Amino acid sequence: MSEPEASLPSTQRRLIIVADEAALAQAVAEHVVSTAARAIAARGTFALALAGGTTPKAAYALLAVEPLRSAVDWPQVRFFFGDERCVPPDDEQSNYKSANDGLFSPLGIAATQIFRMRGEDEPAAAARAYAALLREELGELPAFDSVMLGMGPDGHTASLFPGSDPTEDDTALVRAPFVAKFQTYRVTLTPSVLNAARDVAFATSGSAKAEALRAVLEGPNEPTRYPAQIVIPREGVLTWYVDAAAAALLTRD
Repeated sequence: MSEPEASLPSTQRRLIIVADEAALAQAVAEHVVSTAARAIAARGTFALALAGGTTPKAAYALLAVEPLRSAVDWPQVRFFFGDERCVPPDDEQSNYKSANDGLFSPLGIAATQIFRMRGEDEPAAAARAYAALLREELGELPAFDSVMLGMGPDGHTASLFPGSDPTEDDTALVRAPFVAKFQTYRVTLTPSVLNAARDVAFATSGSAKAEALRAVLEGPNEPTRYPAQIVIPREGVLTWYVDAAAAALLTRD
């Protein structure tokens, strides 16, 4: 890509700024292609945790058609989720439905490759079941090859929202927090899982997120206020893909 890249203080963290939402979707889709190729070459499989939101939807559309469609060995990909709303899988709010409509169905992904969070179940039970599934598929401390994340205007990521300690019940691997802002439960991976990943990619767009992005990347460490700050892979690489509008308030050379 020809867009500018700015280095952040961590040697394992990158900031890549692109022009707009279309370029952001392209960058995220290409990131999936490149991380999939590396993982499959190294381990024969690619364990990917998907995010909800508009940018992943646009990236799915690109991955499902040429030229990127043929650039991934899809039968070797295992799909997981970073979080889920407590709704049935055919609900319009479901992260699974978004991925199924935009990616799984167009690509003909086998059901055996898809590991969804059961948002229709009782939230705490759904969280426990998903933690058990992750341990079975990926080990006692699950290590994803790549995790896709977004960030809200309030600095939340996955379903880790401001106002409570994002590390609460961290060793549970998956939690079912009550989100007061929406008066509902969510199911979400905990930071211990996010930070065990070999690769984490945030995608953030729009001027509404500019203030939170500046706080997360350049402000003091306040993960209870800005939960996205808690995501610092212990050994993996963290990449922030942001568009120009979201990056407008960042200080950079």
